[in-house]
Amino acid sequence: MVTATRTQVAIIGGGPAGLLLSHILQRNGIDSIVLERQSRRHVLERIRAGVLEAGTVALLREVGLGARMDREGHPHDGSAIAWEGRSRFFIDTKKFTGRAMMAYGQTAITEDLYAARDAAGGEIIDQAGNVQPHELTSSRPYVTYEKDGSSRRIDCDYVAGCDGYHGVSRSVIPAAVLRTYEKSYPFGWLGIMSETPPYKDICYCYHSRGFALASRRNPMLSRYYIQCDLDTKLADWPDDRFWREFKARCPRDMADCIVSGPSIEKSIAPLRSFVAEPMRYGKLFLAGDAAHIVPPTGAKGLNLAVSDVFYLSRALTEFYRTGRTRYLDGYSDTALRRVWSAARLSWWLTMLLHRFPAETPFEERMRLNQFDYLQASEHAQASLAEQYAGLPFEA
Repeated sequence: MVTATRTQVAIIGGGPAGLLLSHILQRNGIDSIVLERQSRRHVLERIRAGVLEAGTVALLREVGLGARMDREGHPHDGSAIAWEGRSRFFIDTKKFTGRAMMAYGQTAITEDLYAARDAAGGEIIDQAGNVQPHELTSSRPYVTYEKDGSSRRIDCDYVAGCDGYHGVSRSVIPAAVLRTYEKSYPFGWLGIMSETPPYKDICYCYHSRGFALASRRNPMLSRYYIQCDLDTKLADWPDDRFWREFKARCPRDMADCIVSGPSIEKSIAPLRSFVAEPMRYGKLFLAGDAAHIVPPTGAKGLNLAVSDVFYLSRALTEFYRTGRTRYLDGYSDTALRRVWSAARLSWWLTMLLHRFPAETPFEERMRLNQFDYLQASEHAQASLAEQYAGLPFEA
């Protein structure tokens, strides 16, 4: 026997995209149920990026999720670039755009979203197994799943696929409809988190030994990365070795200021670019990593998920209030314009700041010339700042 229930929007995926969509929909009087394959504890243990665009910051405040962010987050007015053999310089996004960014970890955002959904009585079903959407091109779509040994069904008007790159949502779009674009990079990032005071700026470092990045989560939580080979093993990188290598890729004055300490998390992530089109199939709408992945160099992954949710929640709200489908019909094209913009920026920064295996001396000189131009030209810096801070959401 199948247990059935009904909601207006069934949301597959209980990460930041799915939770934020559910939160905004409820604020607009729209019911939803969130299905998450993992446990809540597992979701909260995921370590992800935390540099928020100005538009993301404004949206979180607008929907009542800004209080803790404003208390614990760190205003982020730009990033430094340190190039081996060149003087370090700062891309002042606040000066060029007038918009402030924020360093605030994705884990904290997820905690805030869970607290908000619990307070509002939102329905989140975790450890939901074998989730499958059905009849997506009909007027009566539904989602099935398994929970506690029983089969269950959710009838709905729409399905939001917020279940990440490996989720089921994208896979149900027919191959004849779906187009994918992908680039894999020949390296990854080895990252650690430590309970130490962060370096004063978010700083990207280019070095002949490889890329490095100093980032932050809060005044006593730091995040550091180094470029690594794809076959790197965590067991080969005890903390002492990581700190030595990280500091070797920084300018001496920067290395002297880095406060090292025991890692509380360590991971390796391959870098890739991936975009799926379209982001709509019938009554299914993709959002977040289910539709796109960008290298973390541009700090765009979480911000793209938020912009997808903004466009999708606006579209659903318009439909339920007025019956009009203008925003629903335009969702994929609108979201993809921002996705491709972020994909291009992330690709460009990745190509600029990393060492590539077997690259030619000509390619090395072109990279150096790109950097010299960026350092010398305020117009180039303004263009980068505009994209890094995040373009405004489309009306």
